[in-house]
Amino acid sequence: MDLNSSPSNNTIPVNGTIPVASTFATATAPLENPPPANGSGDRKPIALWPGMYHSPVTTALWEARSKIFERLLDPPRDAPPQSELLTRTPSQSRTSILYNFSSDFVLREQYRDPWNEVRIGKLLEDLDALAGTISVKHCSDEASTTRPLIVVTASVDKIVLKKPISVNIDLKIVGSVIWVGHSSIEIQLEVTQSNEEGNDSDSVALTANFIFVARDSKTGKAAPVNRLSPETAHEKLLFEQAEARNNLRKRKRGGEKKDFENGEKNRLQALLAEGRIFCDMPALADRDSILLKDTSLENALICQPQQRNIHGRIFGGFLMHRAFELAFSTAYAFAGLVPCFLEVDHVDFLRPVDVGDFLRLKSCVLYTEVHDPDQPLINVEVVAHVTRPELRSSEVSNTFHFTFTVRPEAKAMKNGFKLRNVVPATEEEARCILERIDADNLNEFFRT
Repeated sequence: MDLNSSPSNNTIPVNGTIPVASTFATATAPLENPPPANGSGDRKPIALWPGMYHSPVTTALWEARSKIFERLLDPPRDAPPQSELLTRTPSQSRTSILYNFSSDFVLREQYRDPWNEVRIGKLLEDLDALAGTISVKHCSDEASTTRPLIVVTASVDKIVLKKPISVNIDLKIVGSVIWVGHSSIEIQLEVTQSNEEGNDSDSVALTANFIFVARDSKTGKAAPVNRLSPETAHEKLLFEQAEARNNLRKRKRGGEKKDFENGEKNRLQALLAEGRIFCDMPALADRDSILLKDTSLENALICQPQQRNIHGRIFGGFLMHRAFELAFSTAYAFAGLVPCFLEVDHVDFLRPVDVGDFLRLKSCVLYTEVHDPDQPLINVEVVAHVTRPELRSSEVSNTFHFTFTVRPEAKAMKNGFKLRNVVPATEEEARCILERIDADNLNEFFRT
């Protein structure tokens, strides 16, 4: 509002009603080469599609692939499945997004956090939306006579922040399919941003790997996806690494449980010993330690229609966003200083979340690492439960693991800062801690 304008131009209407207009029409489209506007009157406006509220990025992605997404929303009746698989290259699915932060004030304000950096939770939504679009592009046969596949997020293998992401400098995300199996697809995304001085060297700010699975839109069963033919030496290396990660996931699913005997049993007992002191002799407990249950936070929500994806289920990026916000708050309350995000260690999408579901998110600090005083680590677990009070049931829908440190400028203001050690009170908690530590160590070894 212009404070210098005349009162007659800015007064509230006589009847006291202030008109409200939709803001979707002015959404910024951050795709590098946005398609021309489609003025067809028989097509549902893009802003009214499910999930369009999320961010300008999601809007632009769906608009760019509107023909494919329209088929997903309104598939041909009794259409047959795709009978012949195609062979695609990574370059055919490669998609880029450009955020014009330096010149678009509105876009910049939508993504700004209190520290003048990009909101990580909002970026997680965009990464999931982009990965989904890339998987749809790879699976599409570009024919209107076959039944489209449903692709859903199965897991997030890793998201690593390599440097802070400024909200004042243009940002770019590039992604493509790097591996496919029978019905699964791995997508790798890179977020790049130039340095403050404008130097393009070392510009990768974040990397992410998403796993999607394809389902037949009619039967709901696993469906085969188009083959992938890597061309360059780098693409072939990425394919081999993804293949090895997939084999590792299969071994884990196959029941290669950790047998807590001998040395492992000693680790378990050592963890429990300190916890027993807290429970039995709290006055004598180590003041530099804290029980795992005392680090927990929780929130709950009813899943709304505006949070759904094109298949009517709750958008996976929205769930990651909410889990991140809770994990950040948990690390903040635990450390007593503003945390700094480092990694999404792993995310499992175990079951879909539907509109109207009562979703409870529970978080805790699983463990800390303090061997590097300059970058102490806080590992936070968030578990999402779909709760049905009328059935007296609660099922785990998602598990999220995040790693944070403490912002250097905050730590510098607090002399003698030290993270507390987290100890379990039960054998179940101790096993969760050890399994997560071992999984992180295995993943780190696997990537080096």
